[in-house]
Amino acid sequence: MAVVPYKDTADNKKSQVAQMFNSIAGKYDFLNHFLSAGVDIYWRKKAIDLVAKSKPEFILDIATGTGDFAIEALRIKPKKIIGVDISEGMLEVGRQKLQKKQISHLIELKTGDSENLEFEANTFDVVMAAFGVRNFENLEKGLAEMHRVLKPGGQIVILEFSKPRAFPFKQGYNFYFKHILPVFGKMISKDRAAYTYLPESVQAFPDGPDFINILKQVGFKATAWHSLTFGISSIYAGTK
Repeated sequence: MAVVPYKDTADNKKSQVAQMFNSIAGKYDFLNHFLSAGVDIYWRKKAIDLVAKSKPEFILDIATGTGDFAIEALRIKPKKIIGVDISEGMLEVGRQKLQKKQISHLIELKTGDSENLEFEANTFDVVMAAFGVRNFENLEKGLAEMHRVLKPGGQIVILEFSKPRAFPFKQGYNFYFKHILPVFGKMISKDRAAYTYLPESVQAFPDGPDFINILKQVGFKATAWHSLTFGISSIYAGTK
């Protein structure tokens, strides 16, 4: 059974994820930085360091949310970044950030379904995602779409939560993730489901070697896995 944010509705996962992110959009950036003690900023920097190696001109940021990953990618000076997300609430917060930073001409944020992208095949030098593929309704379909819109030789870079395995960090992390994070998440966002869904979705996600195997199954080559901060998150990469 798919892990979903709202268990008392028959809506599909995609609809529920959009509803959840619309609900917490105004508090999302603050909660990201607060609940991770700012480490999420470091994770994005490390992932963009990997993106930089291919010197991309055209980048697609999947599940872009409020655009933090896309904004971080500007430091490697691509010609254009397009970010897509199913949550219009998150995108609106992102557009306000872009206007404030006067970078709207460099990053375009569009409403879009990551599992049914509107772009032609072989369009982008890099397709990337930060903390988004875990929310796909159909993981393989979403990754196959990312593969389709990449140019031959293009690079995929995915930053996603993973599960620490070493004692005692695993035990401490699990306690925080399951008992502390949902309390603060509900208190600040007023949506408890969003921050109980987070640890549940991470536990259900096929991380590490399992995710690498899925990347290979949908056609990616030269795959790599980089564990960050004792395994709390991981960077996955591959080429078309």
